[in-house]
Amino acid sequence: MTALVLTPIVLVGSLGAGFLGALTGLGGGVVIVPLLVLVFGVDIHYAIGASLVAVIATSSGSAAAYVRDGYTNVRIAMLLEVATVAGALCGAWLARYTPGPTIAVIFGIVVLYTALSALRPPAPRPLDERPDPFATLLKLNGSYPADGGIKRYYPHRVPWGFLVMLSAGALSALLGIGSGIVKVLAMDRLMRLPFKVSTTTSNFMIGVTAAASAGVYLHRGQIEPGLAMPVALGALGGSFLGARTLPRIKTKTLRIVFAVVVSVAAVQMMYKAATGKM
Repeated sequence: MTALVLTPIVLVGSLGAGFLGALTGLGGGVVIVPLLVLVFGVDIHYAIGASLVAVIATSSGSAAAYVRDGYTNVRIAMLLEVATVAGALCGAWLARYTPGPTIAVIFGIVVLYTALSALRPPAPRPLDERPDPFATLLKLNGSYPADGGIKRYYPHRVPWGFLVMLSAGALSALLGIGSGIVKVLAMDRLMRLPFKVSTTTSNFMIGVTAAASAGVYLHRGQIEPGLAMPVALGALGGSFLGARTLPRIKTKTLRIVFAVVVSVAAVQMMYKAATGKM
């Protein structure tokens, strides 16, 4: 397939990936990596490099809109970024010594677990729930627009969330998925943020995390400009569309879309690794 044919196809595929990434907080990498590896036969390390560039574009495209609309908790994002950037640098170093099939299997396991978890809504919160002292001290409590008006929420288990973000950053660099999978799961389940707040805050964070690891891939020569350019442009356009669509989508629908998309990608990646086609 010539570059003249490949570029528009990759651009369209990345547009859809960016759209889903903005809706789910994944950054699009969870779709872009399988797309490049399974459909176009790109080496997984180069696919991850292009995906990280696209994740930066997706974050830039949707984050501003989510902050303006009042969904993103910027203080939580800045706190947790410290952990994800440190993890991303470690993950980028590990990726150099990890074979492609091994990365694909890790990708599949992490993604399938996340998909199953997303389908199970968190346990109902008690009506008399009180703010967490640690979150209050750091001024992390917030509010977001909902159907019944502005609703307040109170983050919990902030130190544990910080520790989980270390692994999220490592997975970002190792798998090229922007670590949105683990970030959304941790904020939704562990810190008990509303799902839309979790996805939008994740979108705000993933660009910085991806940039930390993308620099390492660039230094190793594993970011191909001819591939990264259409991927990033498509993901950027899709992220704008996703940001405009999110306020009109119900949380239950969002969880189902999240689970279906990542499950299909995970199964395909693991199949390729198991059959030696990667």
